[in-house]
Amino acid sequence: MVDLLTGVLVGVVLYTLIAMALRARGYLPEYVKVTGPVMTIRTKRGRAFLDRLSRHERFWRAWGNIGIGIALVVMVLSGLVVVFAVLAVLSQPEGAAIESPQNVLVIPGVNEFLPLSAAVEIIFGLVVGLVVHEGGHGLLCRVEDIKIESMGIALFAFIPLGAFVEPDIEDQEQADRGAQTRMFAAGITNNFAVAIVALVAIVFLVGFVSAVPGAPVGDTFGGSGAAEADIESGDVITAIDGTAIHNGTHFDDVLRETPNEQVDVARHDGENVTVDRQVLLIGAVPELAGDISLGDQQPRVQSVNGSTVATEQQFASAVEDRPVASVETDRGNATLPVGAYIFHVNPDGPLADAGAPDSGELIVTHVDDTRVSNTSAFREQLDELSAGDSTTIEAYVDGERTTFEPTIGESPALGIMMEDGYSGMLFDDFGVDVYPAEEFLGALGGQQSVLGGGTLDLSSLSGILQYHLELLVLPFATLISDDMTYTFAGFTSDVTGFFVVEGPLSIFGGGILVALSLLFWTWWINFNLAIFNCIPAFPLDGGHILRTSTASIASRLPTSYGHQLVTVVTVLVTLTMIAALVVLIFGPFFLT
Repeated sequence: MVDLLTGVLVGVVLYTLIAMALRARGYLPEYVKVTGPVMTIRTKRGRAFLDRLSRHERFWRAWGNIGIGIALVVMVLSGLVVVFAVLAVLSQPEGAAIESPQNVLVIPGVNEFLPLSAAVEIIFGLVVGLVVHEGGHGLLCRVEDIKIESMGIALFAFIPLGAFVEPDIEDQEQADRGAQTRMFAAGITNNFAVAIVALVAIVFLVGFVSAVPGAPVGDTFGGSGAAEADIESGDVITAIDGTAIHNGTHFDDVLRETPNEQVDVARHDGENVTVDRQVLLIGAVPELAGDISLGDQQPRVQSVNGSTVATEQQFASAVEDRPVASVETDRGNATLPVGAYIFHVNPDGPLADAGAPDSGELIVTHVDDTRVSNTSAFREQLDELSAGDSTTIEAYVDGERTTFEPTIGESPALGIMMEDGYSGMLFDDFGVDVYPAEEFLGALGGQQSVLGGGTLDLSSLSGILQYHLELLVLPFATLISDDMTYTFAGFTSDVTGFFVVEGPLSIFGGGILVALSLLFWTWWINFNLAIFNCIPAFPLDGGHILRTSTASIASRLPTSYGHQLVTVVTVLVTLTMIAALVVLIFGPFFLT
C-alpha cells in the first residue's frame, strides 16, 4: 500500500507540473483553470436545460422546502455523530475505523478497502452524485432568479473531485434567506433522492441473483492440503467425498462429520482433486502460543500429547481427557491448558463475584465436571443453565488450576468476554477461507445482517436504519465485525463466479451483476455525499444552511448585534467541525 500511495503521489506531482506548463504556454483553453493539482473546467452550457426545468417553480420550491427539513435534521444528527466519534477516538484510538489517513479518500487502490477492480463503478457513482448535487443548486438558482455565472467540474489530477455551480454573488445576496436555504439544501435533497431510487432498484434486482451452490473459495492458506491440491481463489467446492455441498456453512458441517484424512473434492467448472487434510494453526493469542512462531506462514500441527493429528476432530479427541496439552508444530511448541479462553471479566459480573480476577489469563476447562475444550463447548454448557442456577467452573488462572462457584446472572450469564477456539487457538484442517456470498446477498436485499447475524425487519424504522447501516459498512466489513474476513466492493471480476442470475432476467446474465455494482456505489456515494454535506461547517452546504438558519433566528431577537451573532456562531461551529474531522482522520494515526 505504501508503494502504491507513493506512486500515486509521484503521478500527481508529474501531472501538476505538466498541466501548469501547458497552461503557462497557452495550450489550454480559457475555460480550463489549473491551480496546483486541481483543474476546473467551466462552461455555461446546460443553463438552457435548467431554465426549462425551472418553469415548474411551485414544485421545485416545495421540493426545496422538503430538503430544508431533511437537511436540518440530518445536520444536527451528523454534527452530534462527529462529536461523539471524536470522543471515541480520543478514548480508544486503536479501535478507530480510520487507521490510516489515505482510507478517507474514496480512491480505489489508495484506500486499502476499495480495490482497483471496482474503480469504474466507484467513479460512476461519484460522477452521478456530483452532477445531481450541483445540478440541484443550479436548478434552484434559476427557480429563485439567481443568475448562474458558470458551471463545471473540478478534477484532482484525473479524479473527479466535484462539480460546481457559480451563482452571481450579488443576486445570491439579494435573494431572501428562504430562497438561499432552499438552494443550498437542493443538492442534499437530490443526493438522497438518487440514493432512494438506487436502493429500490438494488432490492428489486438482487431478488434475481443467488449464490452458486457450493462453498465459494475466497482464499487458501499457504501450506494447506487445499493449496497443495491447487484449489485457489475463485473456485467453488461442490462436493466432499460424494456429499453435495450447499453453502459455506454446510461445507464446514460436512468436513466436521468426515473423519477421513484424505478427501475427494469436486469443484464447479473445475477438475476433481484429492486433498490431504492437515491441521493448521490459523490464529492464536500470542501470550498463549508459547514458542510457536506466528508469522505469515500458518504453523502445521504435527502432534498433540505425542499423538499425530491430521484433522480437527483428532485434535479434539487428543485434548478431551487432558486439560493441559502439549501441542507440537513445525514452527515451535506450546504446553498450555486447553479450554475456553476468557480475556475479560466484568468486575461487577457473576464470575468476578465468585472470586475470578479481572486480569490475567483465565482458561475454563470444566463446567460441573463436564469437560469443555473450546469456547463453543463452554457456551453450550452455559446455554443449559438458567438465571439463578449455581454452577462449578474449573479454570486455570495464570497457569494455576482454580475452582469458582458463580451464580448465573440474567444477562450476560457470567459477565465475561471470550476468544473463539481452543484457548484462543483457531484451527483449519482443509485450508480454504470461504467467501460469504450468501451473506452479502442477504445484506444487499435487506434480509440478513452481516454484523450481528439474524434477519432484518424492514417493516420497522429500526430495521430500515439497520439496513442502511449494513450497506454503509459493507466496504469496511472486516473493521466492524471480527467474524468477517472479506469486504464487499460490488460484484467485481474476482467474485462474479460465485453468483448466478436466475428467473426472467437470466437472459441478461452478468449484465445484472454489473448493474447491481453500479447501483450499489451510486447509492453508497450519494448517501454519503448527502450526509457529509449536512455537516454544519463551511464551505459545505450544512455550513451555509447553518448561517441562513442562524440569521433567521437572530433577526427575531431584540438585539442590534444580529450580524455579529451569526458570524460568531457559524465560525465557532465550523472550526469545531473542522477540528473534529482532523482528529477523526489523523488522530488514530498519531495516537496509536
